[in-house]
Amino acid sequence: MNIATDISKTADQAIEHFDVLIVGAGISGIDAAYHLQKDCPGKSFTLVDSQETFGGTWSTHKYPGIRSDSDLFTFGYKWKPWIGAPIATAEEILKYLDECLDENDIRRHIQFQREVKTASWSSENKCWTVELFCKDTGDVQHLTCNFLWMCQGYYRHSEGYTPNFPGMDRFKGDIIHPQTWPEGLNYKDKKVVVIGSGATAATLIPAMAKDCAHITMLQRSPTYFFAAPNRNDVADMLRELEVPDEWTHEIARRKVLSDQKLITHRSFNDSDALRNELITGAKQYLGEDFDVEAHFTPSYRPWRQRLAFVPDGDLFRAIKSGDASVVTDQIDTFTEKGILLKSGDELEADIIITATGFNMNALGDVAFSVDGEDFDFSKSWAHRGILFSDIPNMAWVFGYLRTSWTMRSNLVADFVARLLNHMDEKGVTMVTPRLRKEDEDMPELPLVDPENFNAGYLMRHMHIMPKQGDRQPWIFSQDYYSEKDEIPTADLEDGTLEYK
Repeated sequence: MNIATDISKTADQAIEHFDVLIVGAGISGIDAAYHLQKDCPGKSFTLVDSQETFGGTWSTHKYPGIRSDSDLFTFGYKWKPWIGAPIATAEEILKYLDECLDENDIRRHIQFQREVKTASWSSENKCWTVELFCKDTGDVQHLTCNFLWMCQGYYRHSEGYTPNFPGMDRFKGDIIHPQTWPEGLNYKDKKVVVIGSGATAATLIPAMAKDCAHITMLQRSPTYFFAAPNRNDVADMLRELEVPDEWTHEIARRKVLSDQKLITHRSFNDSDALRNELITGAKQYLGEDFDVEAHFTPSYRPWRQRLAFVPDGDLFRAIKSGDASVVTDQIDTFTEKGILLKSGDELEADIIITATGFNMNALGDVAFSVDGEDFDFSKSWAHRGILFSDIPNMAWVFGYLRTSWTMRSNLVADFVARLLNHMDEKGVTMVTPRLRKEDEDMPELPLVDPENFNAGYLMRHMHIMPKQGDRQPWIFSQDYYSEKDEIPTADLEDGTLEYK
């Protein structure tokens, strides 16, 4: 019997019930839907997304030049060959995802412009009731499901992070965050300052440089950049030999992962040599006369923050040509004409772009409750970084910070499908992670170890995130090369999962 018929009615219609509700129709949600159809063919499901279309971050961001900062052999799916250049534009990625929806008949399962407001678990009914705001009609909709799969990512799509710089209200020009890029912005022959030196700045600056009067990257401290041609020699060779796309994709994917493993290992164990190689790479583009020491020599070891890839060295080439420049200094205050720096210099600008990161949120800012009690995720323990202690029938996709996000999305999808099938085999409908007695003395550690990875957006919001411990399955290592073996073989009867 449909549980929904016993609960209530909204807008004179019975509440629709699904075995699985997927929140988010971006890279993770589409992956989840694919695996549900393949591995749990009897399960009913739907995807809900607050946006007007699929694609997640690739639909949210509209700024010039937007592209991946991961290669598409690993950022793309294992089950859908990538046939283009490794680094792809948002348009190319959306085309790829569009094909995925059609080729796997997933589009009909998506409900767009549905913003999840609340999710309430009932142990009596063993189901979730989810309240949705319908952005297209203004109505409130309710759905119920047995299992909730959160694939909405980890940042707030509605607003990016902009520090409250002194004097911002005095500036006479436009202040823009890349996440809310205005349609039709005219920056031709304008003086532009981009605050920040991460992947967004590295994308924006070469894309805008030729049209601006001048564009300046203003950074508080240097960032590591890795410049290389936007090609994959292994894939190119295999394509030339007319090797099938599926084989080419898998071989290129394995080669990329092997190379990334080596770089990650070196970032911990051979960091000085790796650091010198990255800085030397910048010098090769910028020339011996450029002050690489001041502007492209970070104080931290490589990969403690995300290593921004610069395809074909385009950022460096824009600086070398004189169309762009980089200033390493701190902001004293905004002025009417631009930004006054701590050094006393003033950068004049018509447009200031705050490429200063994003705001993380825990599980999409949804108000969760379990049996009538509000649920605080910061007090829960992450079970392999997928499930969470004391909250039943819910999984969250939190991807990798070094390796492509999709590599973990795929592992999570396999795990969730295996867990759902295991529950069916046991004849149970409820699973809740619980600390064992021997786990109760675990130290409370942040979800992401700051000694491992300390990007600003993580450090600002780690207090709202779940905890991890010092023993399995309460460890979230952020290490694909260990998890690729651990998660597929994870023991579902190790005493940490309570079934009913």
